[in-house]
Amino acid sequence: MYTVDEITMRAPVDVCFRTGADVERWPEWLPHYRWVRFQRKDGFATGRVEMAARRDFGPLPYPVWWVTEMHVDESRPAVIYRHDDGITTGMDVEWTFEDRSDGTTRVRIVHDWPPGPRWPLPSPVRRLIGSAVIGPVFIHHVASRTLAGIRRAAERGAGAV
Repeated sequence: MYTVDEITMRAPVDVCFRTGADVERWPEWLPHYRWVRFQRKDGFATGRVEMAARRDFGPLPYPVWWVTEMHVDESRPAVIYRHDDGITTGMDVEWTFEDRSDGTTRVRIVHDWPPGPRWPLPSPVRRLIGSAVIGPVFIHHVASRTLAGIRRAAERGAGAV
């Protein structure tokens, strides 16, 4: 499974990066996030993080949950995750931030999960479930709402240093 979600934010790269990486504040900015808790915090946006969100199906909320190792690369800038607990164990996620030279920033999230879920099914079936259901129905849905909420926060200057 491989998904890409992108958005343009009307804010400088450093503000977008700091806002996107400040996961502890996500539930404040993102109504679909139930909680974000560091199980181990090694610094800003670095450590083992438990995240829980909601994927709404009309009036019915479906809870989603995962644990990830998170770190930042301020020189690029990028926020990098490796899911190591939950249904998406083994998924790599990377947020990148590109200065568009017009005062905007292009933010891109790539989710890469070649094996799909670790269920007792043949590999091709697991990959198909990941690509046909989990990627478009859950990952894209949550990621697109996350980007929209981070854009609102960044454009208000939430991540300004």
